[in-house]
Amino acid sequence: MPPEASVAPIPLRLGVNIDHVATIRNARGETYPEPLRAAEAAIAAGADGITAHLREDRRHISDADIEQLSDLCKKRGIPLNLEMAVTDEMLGIGLKYRPRAACLVPERREEVTTEGGLNVVGAQDRIAGAVSALKDAGVRVSLFVEASPRQLEACAHVGADVVELHTGAYCEAVRGGGSDAATHELARLVEAAQMASALGLEVHAGHGIDYATVIPVAAIPQIAELNIGHFLIGEAIFTGLETAIRRMRSLMDEGRALKTRVGRQ
Repeated sequence: MPPEASVAPIPLRLGVNIDHVATIRNARGETYPEPLRAAEAAIAAGADGITAHLREDRRHISDADIEQLSDLCKKRGIPLNLEMAVTDEMLGIGLKYRPRAACLVPERREEVTTEGGLNVVGAQDRIAGAVSALKDAGVRVSLFVEASPRQLEACAHVGADVVELHTGAYCEAVRGGGSDAATHELARLVEAAQMASALGLEVHAGHGIDYATVIPVAAIPQIAELNIGHFLIGEAIFTGLETAIRRMRSLMDEGRALKTRVGRQ
């Protein structure tokens, strides 16, 4: 039996991002639909954590949402992952609420969604300071980055606990029908996950993942968590949020089992 077969696979967690429930709410300036209710539904469906991005312009998640989500997650014993820009304002909010985890991401006012990974190489001193302050407050710090060796080395250098690999290029290649491009992008993710793990970083992944792309990503053995939001909120319109999450969870398990079977051949 190969050595890999004797090693238990890393459990794969699902973090559900509920930002776009707030996007729908804010489109009409109403009090509904409530992100808090979405978080409760996600937890009921088996989510391992709740993710929310408090943007500087407050285009979806609000400060009040973070307060409510923080209380809910603490009561339920579920991690709250606060996505945040590397700014003094966001750092202050992170230190106020002390979520279980904080994921530092790039942010531009004019972007529709996060367009790429954080440039850790180009801002190591500033990012290292934010990482240190959050870790001193008991917050586990993740950096959202591209599958780049230089960025991963910089993540380890600034003291991050976790890297979240940007899966957008892979997902776009799959949806665009480019099999060669998809194969190339998946290989980059595999290599990055291996390198990050060797550097002592826990590996997460997210951005653009849907039912058609989740299995190959879930099969990467070093990945411990997927953070998925926009697709699940969109699918919930047709099937309901709990049904959408349960199906995603099932496909994640299928992907992880695929790796387990391969390891035992």
